[in-house]
Amino acid sequence: MSLRPQLVLASGSPRRLQLLQQAGIEPDLLTPVNADETPRKGEVPRSLAKRLAREKAELALKNAERTQELGGGFILAADTVVALGRRVLPKADMLDQASSCLRLLSGRSHRVYTGITLVTPKGAFRNRLVETRVRFKRLSHEEMEAYLASGEWRGKAGGYAIQGLAGTFVVKLVGSYTNVMGLPLYETVSLLAGEGYPVYFNWFNAAQAVAV
Repeated sequence: MSLRPQLVLASGSPRRLQLLQQAGIEPDLLTPVNADETPRKGEVPRSLAKRLAREKAELALKNAERTQELGGGFILAADTVVALGRRVLPKADMLDQASSCLRLLSGRSHRVYTGITLVTPKGAFRNRLVETRVRFKRLSHEEMEAYLASGEWRGKAGGYAIQGLAGTFVVKLVGSYTNVMGLPLYETVSLLAGEGYPVYFNWFNAAQAVAV
């Protein structure tokens, strides 16, 4: 019998799963959800990240209730938005999208927002928004072409993954590094622990297993 409540991660992102595992947290269930990520008219990037995280949590909750898989556990959802001013950069799926993102980001500062929504076992919604400022060096044509050829940009908001080759483009970063990867660990762990999820109990168990 489990000694802790279940945790559902409402995401199919390998990076978010890896980040949670880095924090000693192993979700019991992964339930990717499909939400329309199109910004609403006049919607600013930070509001978009908050809204999408909430909508993803709501969709995951409905799925869990319908399939009866949750069993009084937690649901964690997140959405990351890369923005240049009020302009939301796309999640690059095509080469021309990634190329356009790199040209826009070259030599400029941008912001990365991640909205986090946690649904508690009692059905309460807890929300957080984390902002990180990132500045890229001025990219040469050769650097852009080499990065595009790497394919690391596929499926990444803003057309880059800071944990990969694009980390060499970053001149300055103010805020959470893991936020730029897709899940700010400090805020996520604090939110879970504050709502009673036994984060540190998991750490203790892991330490005991290593000792044995």
